[in-house]
Amino acid sequence: MKARLTGTPVRLLFAALTSLALLLASPAGAFALEVNEDFKPQNEFKLEPWVEIKIGGIDLSINKAVFYVIVASALTCITMVWIARRMQARPNRVQTAVEAAFSLMRDNITHGNMSDAMAKKWFPFIGALFLFIWFSNMIGYLPLPTNTEHTVDIFGLEVPSLALYAATANLSVPLALTLVVVASYHVEGVRAKGPVGYLKSWIPAGVEGFAAGPIFVIEVISHFVRLVSLSVRLFANILAGHLLILFMGGGLVVLLNLAVVGSLLLGTITGVMAIAFFLFEVGLVATLQAFIFATLTAIYLGGAVAESH
Repeated sequence: MKARLTGTPVRLLFAALTSLALLLASPAGAFALEVNEDFKPQNEFKLEPWVEIKIGGIDLSINKAVFYVIVASALTCITMVWIARRMQARPNRVQTAVEAAFSLMRDNITHGNMSDAMAKKWFPFIGALFLFIWFSNMIGYLPLPTNTEHTVDIFGLEVPSLALYAATANLSVPLALTLVVVASYHVEGVRAKGPVGYLKSWIPAGVEGFAAGPIFVIEVISHFVRLVSLSVRLFANILAGHLLILFMGGGLVVLLNLAVVGSLLLGTITGVMAIAFFLFEVGLVATLQAFIFATLTAIYLGGAVAESH
């Protein structure tokens, strides 16, 4: 009985998808596939300057990405200062959640990957990094009036339409954070062991002679790979989530430009999928990516000063 009930939703979904596929493939005029070339979803991530600032040929203009970075930074500072001033002996629900997040950042992420002395020194940085990325990811799933390409007339005032965007979906932001992390752990390693000693620590203990050369080269390459893996992981996951929500939430219907019946059927199916993707991104991916970035930062910092590499 349980197996039969479990299989029913799967069969219904399969039937719906099969019907949709047949409708899309049908030569009937009502379902003729005419791609809407005016719809350009990539423009959702296009950065038009809001306030142009150019100094010595360097573009420092204020755009959508800068706005989201400022908002995430402000939320990180304001939220924690506001909560710190309202700590109570008998914590309420908000304080309990904050203390749980604090314990995660201090005990699991920081102290779990470096010595106590290093954790005391670097916890503020790692905690701020975690919170900044978390806020950046979370506000990226709030529809804000940031789409200047399409405006809405409200009492004669042209207001940007609502759009989803995240600063971490722009590669420059994760890359900038990664460069700070890489520079920090290299500086910490050199300070702890000296330039020569730090480079020697890249070769694992017990490796001597001819084998030390290739191992050292591999280690050098691995440090460059960290630049890519740390930044691209965050960027790609957030960007992919936004694209999925964009297409499933109506973008695919607009792009395919189906007739009314086809649009309703496709929109119903993709709409349910969009809600599922949205809940998955907000409930797991946003926090998980902040956790991974902060944890790897702690691991790199701890490894740079460890006795054995």
